[in-house]
Amino acid sequence: MASFTLQGIPISRGITIGRAHLLRPAALDVQHYLIAQEQVEAEVQRLQAAIAQVHKELQTIWSDLPADAPTEIGAFLDVHALILSDPMICEEPLDIIRTRHYNAEWALVTQIDALSAQFNEIEDDYLRERKADIQQVADRVLKVLTGTAHSLPRSTGVDERNANMIVVARDISPADMMQFRNVAFTGFVTDEGGQNSHTAIVSRSLGIPAVVGMGNATRLIEQDDWLIVDSDAGVVIVAPSALVIGQFRDRQAVLLKVRKKLARLKKTQAVTLDGVEISLLANIELPQDAVAALAAGANGVGLFRSEFLFMGRTGQEHQLPTEDEQFIAYRDAVLAMKGRPVTIRTLDVGADKPMEAGEHNILNPALGLRAIRYCLKEPQIFLPQLRAILRASAFGTVHMLIPMIAHAFEIDQSLAMIAQAKAELAAENKNFDQKILVGAMIEVPAAALSLPLFVKKLDFLSVGTNDLIQYTLAIDRADHEVAHLYNDTHPAILQLLQMTVNAAEKAGIPVAICGGMAGDVRLTRLLIGMGFRELSMPPALLPEVKQEILNTRIDSLQPYIKKILRSYEPAMIQETLAQLAGAGSESGAGLH
Repeated sequence: MASFTLQGIPISRGITIGRAHLLRPAALDVQHYLIAQEQVEAEVQRLQAAIAQVHKELQTIWSDLPADAPTEIGAFLDVHALILSDPMICEEPLDIIRTRHYNAEWALVTQIDALSAQFNEIEDDYLRERKADIQQVADRVLKVLTGTAHSLPRSTGVDERNANMIVVARDISPADMMQFRNVAFTGFVTDEGGQNSHTAIVSRSLGIPAVVGMGNATRLIEQDDWLIVDSDAGVVIVAPSALVIGQFRDRQAVLLKVRKKLARLKKTQAVTLDGVEISLLANIELPQDAVAALAAGANGVGLFRSEFLFMGRTGQEHQLPTEDEQFIAYRDAVLAMKGRPVTIRTLDVGADKPMEAGEHNILNPALGLRAIRYCLKEPQIFLPQLRAILRASAFGTVHMLIPMIAHAFEIDQSLAMIAQAKAELAAENKNFDQKILVGAMIEVPAAALSLPLFVKKLDFLSVGTNDLIQYTLAIDRADHEVAHLYNDTHPAILQLLQMTVNAAEKAGIPVAICGGMAGDVRLTRLLIGMGFRELSMPPALLPEVKQEILNTRIDSLQPYIKKILRSYEPAMIQETLAQLAGAGSESGAGLH
C-alpha cells in the first residue's frame, strides 16, 4: 500500500505510532421501516428501555472511574446523562413513533438530525461543537437498539497486532474514551470535531495525541493500517515506510523527555530572566475543570465560559438554569481554586446560539443578537446570572467579564444591572463582594478603537483573540472556504493588540488575553514583549508556555517587537517572529 498523508485539526500535543482500529457509528447500521398502529406502543417501550439501559451504562462508567481519571470525564458523563433526560431526546422521538409510525431507530435518528441542523447554524465554535455530545448520546442508544457494540480488542501484551492502537472514528464520546484505558490505546483520529469539542478537551487532559476534523479519515484508512499521528502538526501519515517510522520514533523519545521535564514546572512561578512575573491562568468550561487548572499550576481562572450551564436545554423559562443552580456551579469553581481569582464571563449566547428548539432565520448570526446584546434584551435571564455570580464572590475572589461590548450604553446598562443585582442581594441580606471587579472582553474592533471609554468605566480588560480576529478580518472561522485567511499575526490584529495594552497600561488597569493566541507557545514572546502580563489558556498548555517565559529576557525582545509593529508586510512579520523565537534567551534558564 502506498503511503499518503491526511491533514486535520491538531487538538493536543505529541506523536504516536500504531495500528488503526476503526469504530463504526451505530447510526450507519440503522434500518428505516414503518410499523403498524398496533405495534406503536411496543416500539415506544423498546426505545424507552434502550434509553433506560444507557442511563445505567453511564452511571456504571461514572461509578467505576479510576481515581486518576481526569475530572473532565465525570463532568462530561453528567452532561450526557442530562442530555439523555432532555425531552428533546427522550420524548420527541416517541412522538415521532406515534405520529409517523417510524421504527425506534429511525425516529431517534430523525430527531437527532433535526437538532444537529440547528447546531450547525451556531456561530460560536464551542457551542456549535456541543452537537457532538447529542450525537454521541444518541449513538449509545442506537447501539442498544441495534445490538451493536464497540469492538475494542483487549490488550494481552505488546505485539505487532495490538500495540499502540489508534482509534479512527467519525467521533468519540468522553464516556467511550474511558474504555480505552483498558486497551493499548495511544491516539485517535476523527472525521468530526474541533478545538472546543469535548473530545478535544478530554484528549488534552489525558495528554493523548489526536487529530480531529479530518472529514474522510474513516473512508480512507483501513483496519490495521499503520499510522503516525503527529498532533503537533495536525498530520496523520497512513502506511508510512520503515524509515519514516524510525524518524518519528526518534522524535517521540525527545518529546517524552521534554514532557517529563515540563511536569516539574507546575509549582514554579512564571518569571522571565529579567524578573518580570507573568500570570498564567486557565480557561475552563465546567466547574470541575477548576481542579485540573489548579493541578496544572494555574494562578487562577482567566475565563469561565458560563454558557455551558445553559446548554442542552429546550429553552422554556423554567428549563433554564435557576439562580441557585448557577450559584452552586460558580461557587464550586471558586472553592476549587482555593483563593485564586476566578473570572466568570457572563452568558455568551444569542440569536446565533439557540437555547430554544426553533430555528433562527438570520443572514449573518455573528452580527446578530448575541452576548451582552442578548442579555440586555433578556433581563429575566441576565439578572439571575449576575446575582449568582455575586453570591459566589462571597466564597473567594471573583471577577465578572462582559462579552462583546462595543457601545457606551452597553457598559452603562451592564453596570446598572450589576448595581441592581447588588441592591437586591443586600436587601435580602445575602453576602457578596461589594468591590467585585467588572471587566470587558475586547473582541470587537470597535471596542479596541474606543478604549479610552472602556478603561474609564471598567476595572480590567480581557482580549478574546478568536473573535477579534474573526470580526477584524471578516472571516467566519466555521467556513472552511475562508478558514485559510484566518491569521493571528495580521498587522491589523497586532496593532489592535498593542493599542489595547497601551490603553490599559496608561489607565493602570490589568489586561489579559484569553483567546487562542495565549496558549500558542510560538506567540508567547510576542505577547509578553508587547506588554501582556496575564495569559489564559487550556490548563494542559500551561507548562510549555511557562517554560518559554522562564527562558526569556523581555528587554531583549523590544527591538524585534518594534520592528514587527512597524511592518505591514506579512513576510517581514513572519521573518521577524522567527528571529524573536531565538532572542531574549539565556542558556541554563528554566529546564532544558
